Amino acid sequence: MRSSLAGWCFAGPAVAVIALFFVVPVAAAFALSLTDFDIYAIADPANLRLVGLHNYVQLLRTPLFWTALANTLYFVVVGVPLSITVSLAAALLLDSELARFKGAFRTALFAPVVTTIVAVAVVWRNLLHTRYGWINHALGAIGVAPIDWLGDPHWSMPSIILFAVWKNFGINMIIFVAALQAIPRELYEAARIEGANAAQQFRHVTLPLLGPTLLMVGIVTMAGYFQLFAEPYVMTGGGPLRATTSLVLFMYEEGFRWWRLGSAAAIAVVLFLITLAGTLIQLRMRREPAS
Repeated sequence: MRSSLAGWCFAGPAVAVIALFFVVPVAAAFALSLTDFDIYAIADPANLRLVGLHNYVQLLRTPLFWTALANTLYFVVVGVPLSITVSLAAALLLDSELARFKGAFRTALFAPVVTTIVAVAVVWRNLLHTRYGWINHALGAIGVAPIDWLGDPHWSMPSIILFAVWKNFGINMIIFVAALQAIPRELYEAARIEGANAAQQFRHVTLPLLGPTLLMVGIVTMAGYFQLFAEPYVMTGGGPLRATTSLVLFMYEEGFRWWRLGSAAAIAVVLFLITLAGTLIQLRMRREPAS
């Protein structure tokens, strides 16, 4: 009893903070999604009405919601594995014995993470410009015709994914570097003695020991990529032809352009449930089978 009380005393402040900044906002968003909260309710709370699940039903009838959901899933399904792969590859290079000036490279590769996303999004928008961008200029030097990276619905989302991977892979790279350095070198030496080559060492030694780290990085990266907003907002405005409109951008438009805050809260709840489902799926896939 005494040890249980001591445990709650230590965990109490953390639990209180989680409840204040997570449980309460989620509950408030769900409660708001059951109302028709709009600009008139902001002026006079007496105009607020309880509408039940009407906002959710209306979302299912809105084609733009399904477009935004498809765009977001496309961004997550393609961007998350690509980001993790690039992060892990960079970490392996930095952790190898062949890498020189590791500190300088880590700083350079981590720099995009700490830069302002709006500023670098503007820079990338100029780099991807059809006529004046350096990327098309470099492609033109080898005979490739200019590509409308941000104005073509087929290229706009891949361009945003490329930018997001460049912007975010540094934080995962640092996590992977720390995890790789925690792997005992004796395991690699034993594998080499047994005749394992570099690929076999990576498959049978590195990947299994990186399992918990990969799970954590996968969950955090997935949650971040589901919140796609600044990149399309700055670079494309959700276009062309709504090809880059994400759920968060759609939620922003519903809440702060059309002042349908109840509908925006419903989108937030749906996004929370989708993210939670994705997290549970990853946890279930990682869970070892019972012996």
